[in-house]
Amino acid sequence: MGTWTLECLPVGPLQMNAWLLFDQEAGEAALIDPGEEADRLLARIDASGCQLRWLLATHGHFDHVGDAAAIQQRWDLPLLIHPGDSFLVDAMQTQQASYGLPVTPQPRVEASLTPGQTIPLGQGQLTVTPVPGHSPGQVMFHWDGHTIVGDCLFAGGVGRTDLPGGDFGQLERSIRQQIYALPDETAVHPGHGPDTTVGREKTSNPFVLGD
Repeated sequence: MGTWTLECLPVGPLQMNAWLLFDQEAGEAALIDPGEEADRLLARIDASGCQLRWLLATHGHFDHVGDAAAIQQRWDLPLLIHPGDSFLVDAMQTQQASYGLPVTPQPRVEASLTPGQTIPLGQGQLTVTPVPGHSPGQVMFHWDGHTIVGDCLFAGGVGRTDLPGGDFGQLERSIRQQIYALPDETAVHPGHGPDTTVGREKTSNPFVLGD
């Protein structure tokens, strides 16, 4: 796994964190949460010299998937999501319009992510773990020492649960049973805002403290 590089590009008016994961040795890349600014994301992939192998989403809210179709014009890849969030991607354009944002084309989706599934990238792999609560199909992608959690957990905060399909009790269980079960030193890469660690959130997050 020593050849992996992770880069964060906050995009769009909501400053959603798009994540690019590169294996330079293998010449492969994964893009997680292609929310907006497709040209910027594509330019960074081009600059890396890697081929985009995977297009992934932690969940189906428009700020996380809104420019997936623009990425697909360049890279003929499906957007992989959990089946539980298919309805959110279907409603993407309606939600964009309701926020007064430009409406973007619907992406080609494969709602096929499953618990424990592994996504190979170069010499390593990402593991898919459902962490519902912010949305029914929210997942995290984790590997040694790192986890990309979408809008499940933030530095000092948690994801909203007042949106369609949200459930705070479920969110709390996801955080306690899945994220807080990881080693304390694990870097947590959220969908908005700065990175944190599992240990820091377990001891200081006012919404969900560790046991």
